[in-house]
Amino acid sequence: MSRIAVLTDSSSIRTELAREYGISIIPLTICWGDEAYLEGETIDASTFYRQLKERKDLPTTSQPSMGEFMVKFRAVAREFDTDTILGVIVSSRISGTFLSAQQAKAELPDLNIELVDAGFISMGTGFQAMVAARMAREGAPMGDILARLKRVRESMEIFCAMETLEYLHRGGRIGGAARFMGALLNLKPILTMANGQIEAFEKIRTRKKSLQRIVEVVEERLAGRRPIELAVVQAAAEQADIDYLTGMLKERLDPQQLLIEEFMPVIGIHSGPGTLGVVYYTDDGL
Repeated sequence: MSRIAVLTDSSSIRTELAREYGISIIPLTICWGDEAYLEGETIDASTFYRQLKERKDLPTTSQPSMGEFMVKFRAVAREFDTDTILGVIVSSRISGTFLSAQQAKAELPDLNIELVDAGFISMGTGFQAMVAARMAREGAPMGDILARLKRVRESMEIFCAMETLEYLHRGGRIGGAARFMGALLNLKPILTMANGQIEAFEKIRTRKKSLQRIVEVVEERLAGRRPIELAVVQAAAEQADIDYLTGMLKERLDPQQLLIEEFMPVIGIHSGPGTLGVVYYTDDGL
């Protein structure tokens, strides 16, 4: 049986974490003025968020083309000496990246490529890639990995406290959160994801209360269960806010693993600086 190589896109996981798990990354492109950057390769998150705050022009994003996916699939097959690749890709309702991967797969019949629409962004996709990579390393067959990822997705949730919806609105990614527009003076919206797209959850008066509310909601949803993996995800948020949220999560939820991760720039373009949230799942693999 061929080894299963796992691939995800750059919006989902930082390079160092992907390398730790043996996950290959295909980069998305950030276009800013006359410059084009490969996410995670030619621009890092700290540089990106500093410029996002300083510059008046808003960057745009571009998913990998079918051709770029074909080249990447071939490269991954050579690197891992395999003809079997599992791609775990950001929600198809957020990005065209999944479609490009499907088109590339159709052009490579000699490779056994399976594609998973993660239905989430950021570490919602990253966690699924990590689960797949761990199982692949242990020799699990593709069918078992796909079944496990389905259970992970079904138990996964994401909640984010926003500083503003301006960036989502300008980038056209606001989805069901549009009903908050026009009513956000001095309000701090909480967004979630449902059916692969960004949706409104609640609007809160203050930043601190929005973070408290996220923890309350997660605790309610868990109903005494312990999250297997949990990530605090942030886009150039204040360290005091990150520490406050992390402290509450550790005290009240006792997750088996807690990571503190950045929203990668392609996501940060739409979330805007200051976004801070939680991604978790509860599936135990049984």
